[in-house]
Amino acid sequence: IVRTSPFCRTEVIANTAFQRPVSTLVIGNGPRKVLFSASHHANEWITSLILLKFAEELAEAIRSGGQIYDRDAREIAEKVTVYMVPMVNPDGVDLVTGAIREGDIQYALARRLAENYPAIPFPNGWKANLLGVDLNLQYPAGWLMAREIKFAQGFVRPGPRDYVGRAPLNQLESKALAEYTRYIDPALVLAFHSQGREIYWQFMDIQVPGAEELGQKMAQASGYTLADVPYASGYAGYKDWFIQEFRRPGYTIEVGEGVNPLPLSQFDEI
Repeated sequence: IVRTSPFCRTEVIANTAFQRPVSTLVIGNGPRKVLFSASHHANEWITSLILLKFAEELAEAIRSGGQIYDRDAREIAEKVTVYMVPMVNPDGVDLVTGAIREGDIQYALARRLAENYPAIPFPNGWKANLLGVDLNLQYPAGWLMAREIKFAQGFVRPGPRDYVGRAPLNQLESKALAEYTRYIDPALVLAFHSQGREIYWQFMDIQVPGAEELGQKMAQASGYTLADVPYASGYAGYKDWFIQEFRRPGYTIEVGEGVNPLPLSQFDEI
């Protein structure tokens, strides 16, 4: 996209513990800034493809002077800057998609951590980074509450999912996204996850003007449900932290339906 579209740009905001880049993709030059992210969780990698497909369609519409979703694409690019982090967790995604092969040292490390939780299928049940930390339980927004909930569920050590880490933002990926968000200072964030066809928009009792109304518009457009966050998942997430820190709209969008990783057969519909 960047090679064919001079109005697109990219940079690396972090390298993981295993030296995979966490990259950005930026389209447009408008004063209103929005930030979209995908694949906090390894087995939700379909969200990266969804976000990149959106970026491809937007860039093509800008290049051709066309429309995207019945709006003039060049006008969007003049009014808005769309910042994207399409793959927050490249290490975990490489594990689940098979890019890290059996026999590789990194595969062996992950399998050893997975042995702490034999009921979770390996590698398809893997959500964490390769250090066994769930990146969407890393943010300082009720982190101690998340720790209490997850420890009570038995997630007390590094593994495939739901381990909050030793401290908030102590993983390279989550720290980089938080710093990038502060640097951009966006008007809103969308964090893409799977699955459930739901949109989560709240954190605790923080009232963000316009957040529910915007969420309802997204629900109407998508056919998804604007929903309350389940209690066990209601703390220490990226959108929770954004709402708490910025007092602006933040959304977790749970795309598709079924068991993660979702099949590519759902891609077009999503």
